[in-house]
Amino acid sequence: MEVTALELPIHKHPLYPSTRFLYARCEGCRVRGHIYGGYRCNDSGCYNNANPGGSFHKECGESPSEINHPSHPEHPLTFNAKTGYKRCHLCGRLIRSGYCCAICHFVIDMACAQKPPPPPAIEHPMFHEHSVVRTKEAPLMDPCKICKCLIDEGYPYECLTCKDVFHLDCVNQSREVNHSSHSSHILEFFTSESLPENAEKTCILCGEESENVLYHCSKCNFSICIDCKRNPPPLTVQHTKTHRHTLSLLARRVSFTCNVCGMQGDRSPYSCIQCSFLVHRDCIDLPRVININRHDHRISLTDHIGRRGNLKCGVCHQSVNQYCGGYTCSTCPDFVVHSSCPTKHRVWDGVELQGIPEEEVIPPFKVVGDNLIQHFSHENHILRLESDGTSTRDEKTRCEACVSPVYSDPVYSCEQCGFILHKTCANLPRKKRLPFRNIQFKLYAPDMDSYEAFECYACKTMFSGFRYKAYRISIDVRCGTFSELESYDFHDHPAVYYNDKKASPRCRACHQRGEMSQHMLSCNDCDFALDFRCFNLPRVVKHKDDEPPLSLCYGEDPNGKYWCDICEGETNPKDWFYTCSHSGVTLHVQCVLGDFSFLMPRRMIKYRRYCKFEVVPNDHCSRPFCACCQSRCIGPFFLKISNPEIIYICSEGCL
Repeated sequence: MEVTALELPIHKHPLYPSTRFLYARCEGCRVRGHIYGGYRCNDSGCYNNANPGGSFHKECGESPSEINHPSHPEHPLTFNAKTGYKRCHLCGRLIRSGYCCAICHFVIDMACAQKPPPPPAIEHPMFHEHSVVRTKEAPLMDPCKICKCLIDEGYPYECLTCKDVFHLDCVNQSREVNHSSHSSHILEFFTSESLPENAEKTCILCGEESENVLYHCSKCNFSICIDCKRNPPPLTVQHTKTHRHTLSLLARRVSFTCNVCGMQGDRSPYSCIQCSFLVHRDCIDLPRVININRHDHRISLTDHIGRRGNLKCGVCHQSVNQYCGGYTCSTCPDFVVHSSCPTKHRVWDGVELQGIPEEEVIPPFKVVGDNLIQHFSHENHILRLESDGTSTRDEKTRCEACVSPVYSDPVYSCEQCGFILHKTCANLPRKKRLPFRNIQFKLYAPDMDSYEAFECYACKTMFSGFRYKAYRISIDVRCGTFSELESYDFHDHPAVYYNDKKASPRCRACHQRGEMSQHMLSCNDCDFALDFRCFNLPRVVKHKDDEPPLSLCYGEDPNGKYWCDICEGETNPKDWFYTCSHSGVTLHVQCVLGDFSFLMPRRMIKYRRYCKFEVVPNDHCSRPFCACCQSRCIGPFFLKISNPEIIYICSEGCL
C-alpha cells in the first residue's frame, strides 16, 4: 500500500509517515537525536547534509496548531513556524518557531510545549546533595556536572552552594531505569571512567561511544547511551517492503551480515527468526527510487542484485554482495550501490522518486543544418563545426566554456563575432549531478555583455568560463566533468572523490594540505591523493608561441638540483613541473600558469562585485610592476585596473 502524504500545520510541505530510523534534528522541537516512526518531507529544499529529509518526531509532526499550556494559563498559544529568533520563556533556547501568545508575546519551543513547565527549584535532585535553582541567565559554556557536556544553550540549573551547573534534562536523571531493550535487569547510571576497563562503553543499541556517562547492566555487560535511554527504539517494526513479517529487535552484540545491504553489523539487528532474516535498523524503509550525486540516472532498490559485470559500489567503491539487495540503474547495468550507502554517505538529495515522472532532458543546442548548431549560450548567432584540424590557433584563442586554448581541436565557431566552443564543451549537459553536493547543478554561461569571474568551489581557481551552479556554489566546467573510477595518466589506479576536512591528505602534485585539499581525488589501493587544482593542470602548454610546447612532468626522484627558467628559483623535483623535451628546461607550475590563466584574455571582467579589470597577456618586452607587492609581473597574464589611475596586479593574492 502506498504511503499517503498528510497536510499538517507544522510544515509548509506535505509530510509522509515513515518507519525509517534516523539520527537527525527534528524540525519541530529542534532536538537532535534518534527519530523512529516519525514523519519526513519529500521536498529537496528541506534536505541538507546535516539534517536528512525535513524529519519530525511523530508527536511533533502531529502537533496541533493551538494549545493550552500550564506555563501560560491566561491565553491559548498558537504555533508559528517563523517567530524570528526569540528565546523560549521556559528553557531559554533561541528558537525560530514555536508556540506564541498573540497578546503577551509569550513564546515556548515545541519541546517545552510537550512537557510540564520545569520547576524553579529542585530541593532534592537525584544527582546532587544540595538543592538547585533554575537561572534565567545566558548559557555559561560550563560543563554540566552530570553529562560533562558544555551548557551552550538554554537556562541551566545551578547549585548556589558549590556553583555546579546542570542541564535541564540532566538534573533529575534517574539513577536506575527499567528499559524496554533490557527488561531482565535494571540499568544503572555510570560515568564511563568509573566502569571497569573491560566493560562495554559503547551503546549496544546505536553504537555511540560514550566518553562521559551511560546506563549499564553489570551482570550482562549491557550499556546504552543517554539518548537511547530517553528515546528507546521500538521492539518490533512492520514494513512489508523491507520484509513480509514483523521484525523484532535483537538488543545485544552479535556479528551478522545484513540481508538488505550485504554489509557486516556488530550489534542490535532487527530479525525475523522464521526466515533467518537480519537487517541493520538503518536499512529498514529505504527509499525505493532516488537520484544520487555519483550517477547521472535514477537508481532503484532491488532485494537481489544478482550477477553483474562490476560489483563495486558506486559510492564507497567497496565490493557488493550479489546475493543481497542494493541499488541498480536500468540504463547502466554495471552500476550498483550498497543499499545503505546513499543515506549514510550524504549523496542522496532526499527526494523519493517512486511515482514521479522522469525529468525531461533539455539538449544544450539545436541542430539547424549540416555542421550548424544554435547553442543555448550563443542563441543570436549560428555556430559552425570546424573538425578538420587543419587550422592551428595561438595560445590566446580560447574556448568560451573551459577557457582553454583550442589549438587544432574540433570546435564550433561563430563567423560573426569569433565565439568559440570546443566540440566536447558544446555537448556539456544543461543539468548534472556532481560529487561536491547532493543537489542538482545547472550549467550557466557568462553574460556576453558583462563577464564575471568566480572562484571554483572545488579547485579554488579564478575562472570566467561556463559554470555548474547550485544555490551559492559554482563549479567550473573542468571540475564539473570529472568522472570517478576513470584511469588517468598520472596514476596507475582509478581515482575517486574524497572530502574530509578533518583528515585532508597531502596532494601528491604540490604537497600542500589545507583549504586546497578539502576536495581531493584519492586512490583506494594506495595513499595517492591529488587536489582538484592540480588535477586540472593542462598536460601540454605553449609558454611562448615561437618555442616548443611544455609538457607536465609528474615529479621525479631527486637527483641533482632543478632550476626554474622563469623565476630562477630552485624547483622541487618531487613536485609536478613543466619541462621541454627539446631544451630540457624545467619550470614551476605557478610560473607557467600564474593565477589568471583561466580568465579570458583581452576581456573586461568583473570579480566579486567590487572589482573590474582587463586580463592582459604578459608578452611585452618590459613586464609591469604589481601595484601591491611592487614586484614585476612574471605570470603569463596580469590584471589591468583603471580606477582612475592605471594599476597592474600580478596574482590573486595581490588582488
